[in-house]
Amino acid sequence: MSHIVDTYCIEKDLHQQGYSSVAGVDEAGRGPLAGPVVAACVILPVDCEYQVFRDSKKLTPAARCRLFENLQEIGALIGVGSVSERGIDRHNILQSSLLAMRQAVGMLHRSPSYLLVDGKFTVPCSLPQQALVKGESRSASIAAASIVAKVVRDNVMERYHDLFPQYNFCKHKGYPTVEHKQRIAEYGPSILHRRAFKGVREHL
Repeated sequence: MSHIVDTYCIEKDLHQQGYSSVAGVDEAGRGPLAGPVVAACVILPVDCEYQVFRDSKKLTPAARCRLFENLQEIGALIGVGSVSERGIDRHNILQSSLLAMRQAVGMLHRSPSYLLVDGKFTVPCSLPQQALVKGESRSASIAAASIVAKVVRDNVMERYHDLFPQYNFCKHKGYPTVEHKQRIAEYGPSILHRRAFKGVREHL
């Protein structure tokens, strides 16, 4: 019998310690060769059905969109931040991801009392927080943030597809697929490509 993880137990424990509003923070878009890195910060309502929020990478695009709508319907607090491809070239992808996370936290209508952050690094801000490796599988709040970040970024890349259809961004969202690399080799990098990344800089 498989062990079922309570993905809200960390939040519950923090509530008992006196942290009334616990937010999950995650990003989407560290690996792509084009487009921004997008981060989201989400505070789930305490009484919501948190079990439905799972790691965005394990969900279909349709399921992610449904859950994104669900978050808005249940009144989850949502903040989104992003750093452009030029910012990524300037700061590097790790620092850009952390900057996008800090922006996302700052975009919440109410400041959280504690942050649960996916990955190994905490957000550069003064709030009490904890970094959780594989956080999307351990915290429903982080999973919700991963869904928001992924949906928002995918929507951005689909709009970019309309501007630069030759790269087929709507299919691969800028990730370093074989097709995307072939398109870069054929057409050269666009203004949306991350010039510091291997797979792009060779074609400048």
